[in-house]
Amino acid sequence: MQRAKGVMSQSTRILLALVVGMVAGILLASYAPASVDPTVAIAQPIGQAWLNALQMTIVPLVFSLLVTGVAATAAAAQAGRLAGRAVGLYVSVMVASALSAAFLTPLFLELAPLPAESAAALRAALTGVGPNPAVPPIGEFLAGIIPSNIVRATAESNFLSMIIFALIFAFALMRIEERLRDLLVRLFTAVRDTMLVVIGWVLWVGPIGVFALALVVGARAGGGAFHALVHYILTVAGVGLVVTLCAYPMAMIGGRVSLPRFSKAALPSQAVAVSTQSSLASLPAMLAGARSLGTPVATAGVTLPLAVALLRATGPAMNFAVAIYIAHWFGVPLSFGTLAVGTIVAALTSLGAVSLPGTVSYVSSIAPVCATIGAPAAPLGLLVAVETIPDIMRTLGNVMWDLATTLTLSRRQREEPADIDDLTDPLIEPAA
Repeated sequence: MQRAKGVMSQSTRILLALVVGMVAGILLASYAPASVDPTVAIAQPIGQAWLNALQMTIVPLVFSLLVTGVAATAAAAQAGRLAGRAVGLYVSVMVASALSAAFLTPLFLELAPLPAESAAALRAALTGVGPNPAVPPIGEFLAGIIPSNIVRATAESNFLSMIIFALIFAFALMRIEERLRDLLVRLFTAVRDTMLVVIGWVLWVGPIGVFALALVVGARAGGGAFHALVHYILTVAGVGLVVTLCAYPMAMIGGRVSLPRFSKAALPSQAVAVSTQSSLASLPAMLAGARSLGTPVATAGVTLPLAVALLRATGPAMNFAVAIYIAHWFGVPLSFGTLAVGTIVAALTSLGAVSLPGTVSYVSSIAPVCATIGAPAAPLGLLVAVETIPDIMRTLGNVMWDLATTLTLSRRQREEPADIDDLTDPLIEPAA
């Protein structure tokens, strides 16, 4: 994931608050058990207030992100045949990424399940948090996808209906007069940026909210909370690792390069990705790697910046994995239909969340998926504190897929007659 200036230090503070809060809660329960209930009575409302502040921005942020994301994707696709083909490939990769999580996450949880006592302790620690209303039968569910009242659906955080309406609105927006379209895109860009400022304020006081939540969890769940968080990190990062490794056969088959050559060319990009957690910072190394594999500058100069701006190969898989993990944690049954709908929502919300800092996109991209599959979103306020670690895998996978898709597009470009539009495509700047 790309990071805004200062986000890393902010993430570190939140992570430290989590560790300190849990340790303090465990010590309190061990050495002053009579003080647990009075302390929790103070800490829990503080943590809940912070969670509420984080969740209140999700609806306007997701809606504005989808509108501006579709507009940016449509504009990129119209920039020429190469750019249009690239956008189509990126969307396919993101859908496949979300689909992989629907299979991998339950498999990993079956092979290495979260201990029942840890899960029970964590559920008890998050008082008042439970599964969302059950997903209705398929007929009723399909009928309810199109909202009769979008205002009510939005007020009730019916994210799937809101996403459908946002997509219809965004695609219709592409068909109106250019002057009016630009006006509306600027309006939703302003809404998006305003919500990001609000989220920045909420995250600035995040250490207080996370400390309060962690204190409650530590006091009520004990040392099992640490075990559960480690299990969560390994599960979600494991899904991301599988998606990352799939970039290698993509490069070998789509780009027609050998495994040793691709591995060697990707090493500098991987080093930058791990050390900076930024796809944008890895762009120069990716350009050099693509050139060393024979990709023309005219192709890599279009597709790599476009990939950095639009492609989040690991995002749908890891975001969906988080939602499935929470559902498993709270005993929410997941049918085939529920997983299918969750796959679509995970891909769409990841497309809208491009170029956001990890701590921001984490909540805005995963909360709608949680709501869609019936899992509670409240645990995200606790899990976001350990996002720094899975975020390394996110960035690494994104960089590998940026390179793999560029090689694939380059090979196809070389095999077709030259198109003057492709040779004159402007560089598409990645969002900051």
